Amino acid sequence: MFLTATRRRTAASALTAALLVPLAACSSDDGTKKDTSGSSSGSASAAPDANLTVLAAASLTNVFKTAGAAYEKAHPGTKIAFSFAGSQELVAQVSQGSPADVLVTADTKSMDKVRADTGTPKIIAKNRLVIATGEGNPFKVDDLKDLADTKLKVVLAAPEVPAGKYSKKILDAQKITVKPVSQEPNVRAVLSKVELGEADAGLVYRTDAESAKDKVDAVEIPDAQNAVAQYPAATLRDSKNAEAAAAFVTWLSSPEGQKILQAAGFQKP
Repeated sequence: MFLTATRRRTAASALTAALLVPLAACSSDDGTKKDTSGSSSGSASAAPDANLTVLAAASLTNVFKTAGAAYEKAHPGTKIAFSFAGSQELVAQVSQGSPADVLVTADTKSMDKVRADTGTPKIIAKNRLVIATGEGNPFKVDDLKDLADTKLKVVLAAPEVPAGKYSKKILDAQKITVKPVSQEPNVRAVLSKVELGEADAGLVYRTDAESAKDKVDAVEIPDAQNAVAQYPAATLRDSKNAEAAAAFVTWLSSPEGQKILQAAGFQKP
């Protein structure tokens, strides 16, 4: 009887061990469940759960909405709220201590102004200017020199805005004097004026014109006469979600992030 009981216990132990082997194979060391292919159900998100606030240049409005949705889908525990404005406005917000996690500007000079408040910036994209005109280019604008025509209602971004600085740079280089009917607080406002017919032409980023191609035409500016806009992204030192913020900034330079940016017309950094 003693030997029979022992054999029964041994058989039971062997059965239990056999049942535990597949269960162990379905779990990672940290307890995360895995499917039979060995991929972790938690692998979609390497970053911790967080609600991120991203301050971004106005010219990123359309593409970042797309990028944000893609990022949230890949990282289910993260939610991103964007605040879009001219880079100079964003810098002022950071300087005043507005709570946020990430800053993305349309030029490096704006980012440099808040260097003490950010981590190390990384260029995530580049852009160039084009001349935006009404659909069909009714005033037959062919190049930068045409913007000097006083009969043409031209709108530019304000001088303190990156797009305004780039515009001034290329116009000055060609010795072209333009008298704008208004100077706008950000490049999207310039685009809006042209879209609404309140301006005949304006200098905007190529990606802005692309986002409104059913309402405006884009006149290309040769590279030799153009300026390259650089978009640096950085985490903010006062962020309460430092790890998640850094993960988002890193993702913007990843193949997934770059695919979205370049599909919108942004150039490789």
